[in-house]
Parts: sequence; structure tokens; C-alpha cells
Amino acid sequence: MAKLKVGMIGGGGPGAFFGMVHNRAISLDASRELVAGALRTNPRASLRAAKDYGIKGYPSYQALLDAVKSGEQELDYVTIVTPNFAHYEPARAFLQAGIPVLCEKPITLTVAEAQDLARIVKRKKVPFVLAHTYTGHPMMMLAKEMIAGGEIGEVRKVDSWYNQGWLATALEKAGQQQASWRTDPKRTGISNCGGDIGTHAFVAATWVTGLAVKKVSARLNTFVKGRVLDDDFNTIGELENGGTALITATQIAVGYRNDNGFRVFGTKGSIEWHQERAESLLVRHGDGRDVTYWTGAEFPLPASVASYLRVPSGHHEDFFPALANLHTTIERQIRKNRGEKGVLDAFPHPGVAEGVAGMKFVQAAVTSSKKKGAWTRV
Repeated sequence: MAKLKVGMIGGGGPGAFFGMVHNRAISLDASRELVAGALRTNPRASLRAAKDYGIKGYPSYQALLDAVKSGEQELDYVTIVTPNFAHYEPARAFLQAGIPVLCEKPITLTVAEAQDLARIVKRKKVPFVLAHTYTGHPMMMLAKEMIAGGEIGEVRKVDSWYNQGWLATALEKAGQQQASWRTDPKRTGISNCGGDIGTHAFVAATWVTGLAVKKVSARLNTFVKGRVLDDDFNTIGELENGGTALITATQIAVGYRNDNGFRVFGTKGSIEWHQERAESLLVRHGDGRDVTYWTGAEFPLPASVASYLRVPSGHHEDFFPALANLHTTIERQIRKNRGEKGVLDAFPHPGVAEGVAGMKFVQAAVTSSKKKGAWTRV
């Protein structure tokens, strides 16, 4: 089986750590390899960054796409690892050319841009995966399968969150790269905290349960003086089945790092997962039985989840394998579309539909907050 050839947009240069995370995730299974990229907006810097990666460099994503179209460069898909404002244009260009895309979240800067990508994906029938890394954790995947299978009955309430403390002070004023673009409306969009990590909490509430949020009441706060966008994001939502969703995120929780997780309460039981303890999934039953599932333990996992595991029982699968699982999903989609034999089914990881829903959710939350928490349709 020939390795898939992958291109990367963004992710190069000092301070851009996530490019190397994707590089490692791409190579983890020895069935994909990063071969080319346009890693920075400055053409010379882009070529230097590619040299550091040991791949073919291009001065811009347009130059990379032109090379693919001319046959000079072979690519099976691209991964987009840029700030929010730079997702849409390269994603649109490569999708229009029929080239599959794995794109970092949030999908775009606006709802209209996200909807445009959705139309292209539907028209071109080209694979698109949204890089919500945490959905690649096997236990988060297992939670989705168990809820869909009726393990906890009908969902009544979801509590999902993401707590960080790294923006509790004005890091952007000191020129910290990650803080600078996230707090800049021109580069991050209408919401900082909501768009950056609130979307993770949103996906935890909706992708895991399979339920959409119909409307929200929101309160967004900006605690750090001089900051334009929110650094604290709080919503209550109504699910499509009438249930309740509490979806919150904050970046001013001093001492917290990446406290992402969810609790789902059903008519027969409850499910609980914490990203900082990603290897375990707690399932509580109405008869008092509490069962903790562990990645790699001797539990009978559904094939849809088990086929994404890489190491024997007693060993850990964690952040890098989680992102690698999303690359595995788009790889399986590509190989299936080509008619290759023996390709396992791809897990339904977030795609363009979840991207559009996430943008609509953030927009509704911003609108609601401006109206002092008025209920706003998503």
C-alpha cells in the first residue's frame, strides 16, 4: 500500500508548534508522509521552514496548488494549520481542485465562509475533516458509540466545558505569538474564547450526543483590561430533543491548562470524560454500577473504535495518536473513494457540517450576549 502524500499550509516558524504535532501525527502509521508545504506567509520564511522540516517548500499555498495542478507535485490531501482567518482561502482553493482537506478548527472566520466550503464539499464529493483533535481520543469515540447505541437512554442534559488560565493576563501586549493572533478580531473572528476553545466544548456536547443545539442564551465576558474580544464564554442551550446543554469555556481560570470534558446525563445512565485523563471513560448506570473503561484494557470495544488503537493493553494512547486518528479517518475516506480493497470504515469524525454548526453556535452566542442573554436561534 503506497503512502499517501500530504501537503501542509501553515505550521512553520518559531512559536508555531502545532505544525510539528501534525507532522508527527501524519507519520505515526507509516501510511502517510508529509512531502511539501507552504508553511509561512512570508515566501522566504516559508522556504526556510520547509527546509527545517525536510520537505519540498513553496512560497505560498497558491504556488503549491499550481504545482499540483501541473503535475510537478503529487499530493493526496492537505492539512491547514494556520490562524483562523487563513483557513478559508486555501481550503476553498484545494477543495475546488478536488483535493481533500484536513483543516484546523474553527473551520473559518465567518458562517458564510463555512457554508461556502460546505457547498463545495457537497458538489465536489471530496473528503473534508475538521481537526477537533480531542474527538480522536478512543474513549471520546467510545462515548459517541455508546450514546448512539442507547447505553444511557435518552439524553436529558449535557454539561461540557473547557477551562484554561493562560490568558488571565495580557500576554498579547508582550508580543506572545499565540496570544496576539487569538485576541485580534481581524485574525480570530468575532469571538476569542468561544471560537478557540468554546468550539471544543460545543463539539463535545453535540458530536458526542448526536444532538444539535436549537437556541442559546449567552454571557460573554472580557476580564483583561484592554482586550477587545471575550476571554470568558458561557452559554445555556436547548437541544433539539428538548434537553439542556451547558457549554462553557474560559481562558482566565488561573492554574488550569487544558481542562476539557463533558458529562452526559440520560434516562438510564450517565457518561463522563476528561481530556486531561483522556484514557478513561466513566459510565454510571441507574442500578448503582459505575464502570470505568480504559484505552487498551481488556474491554470488548466496537470495531469502529478498536480499529483506531495502536498499542497493546497496558500502554497509553494520547494526544499525538488522537490527532493521528483524524489523519487516519481522512486517509480511509480517500482510499475508499479510490476503490482500494481492504480499507476499514472511517469513523464519523467532525467534518464540514460540524464546522458550519460551530460557527453558527459562536455567532448566536455573541448575538445573545450583546442582547444581555436573550434566547437566540442557532
